[in-house]
Amino acid sequence: MRHRHLLVVAVFAIAADAAAQTPSEIRLWPAKAPGSEAWTISETVTTSPSGDRTIANVSDPSVTVFLPPPAIATGTAIVVAPGGALRVLGWDNEGVKVARWLNDRGIAALVLKYRTLQVAPAGALGRATGAPPGGPGPAAAPRQELEIRKANANPEPDNPALADVLRMAITDAQQALRLARRNTISWGIDPARVGIMGFSAGGGVAVGTALAERSDASPDFLVSLYGPSLQEVDVPEDAPPLFIAVGATHFNVTNGCLALFAVWKAAGKPAEIHVYDQVSAGFGMSSRGLPVDSWPERLFDWLVARKLVVRRMATR
Repeated sequence: MRHRHLLVVAVFAIAADAAAQTPSEIRLWPAKAPGSEAWTISETVTTSPSGDRTIANVSDPSVTVFLPPPAIATGTAIVVAPGGALRVLGWDNEGVKVARWLNDRGIAALVLKYRTLQVAPAGALGRATGAPPGGPGPAAAPRQELEIRKANANPEPDNPALADVLRMAITDAQQALRLARRNTISWGIDPARVGIMGFSAGGGVAVGTALAERSDASPDFLVSLYGPSLQEVDVPEDAPPLFIAVGATHFNVTNGCLALFAVWKAAGKPAEIHVYDQVSAGFGMSSRGLPVDSWPERLFDWLVARKLVVRRMATR
């Protein structure tokens, strides 16, 4: 009888563990998202030969919640904002794969599907939107680094459509931070350890949440992976600790990240930056056989040093 009882307990434990690791998608707004009610172009998903998905024309923002096994949960949660020039979202390489890595270290992850610029159907992305932030302009024009002021590295500051989308995306990210704090009990989250991580343009979105007026939608820590600020930076008095990783020769982006680090330090706020040689573009969770491949471990070291997580498990 005792062995049968132990078996039942084990089965329930396995079921609970599996449930904790089954991601669930939650819409961020009860009706149409405010500000984009009139958007009509349908969301699309494309898959690369490697199997990574890219999402475009997001008008119904959501988060997909990935929870770690209860046995290793740390109570820390991170909203993960994939990049894509505010036009698309690199859903797997800068979202789902990151969430799985965080879960392995006991960290809850909410992968954010924020609103992106609506673009014309099939094949018209380039014609409809021009070059992405950080990318090259017309073929005949020489590449010239941005003149960065107040850490604003937005390469298209005069594009009103992108400015609107950036504001909406930041609002979506704030809603995701609120959602995490409203579910602290059911998701096993400490409401004082809810941060945000953004890649590329998603980093700009993440920075925007930290610059906004302090509220229940403010991050307790900020992580930017090759994502400079896309707006002028006035570092708030209650600015969260900042972690940055970027390639050494990422056009416009490297200098933007250096400027962001500089203003954070000038304001006397905690900041750490890693600049990787031989890297001139985004890297996500891909492997290049270079030191940049270890950026996730450097992030984990930083989280431990900031007492946001505890190194108490073997990671894989």
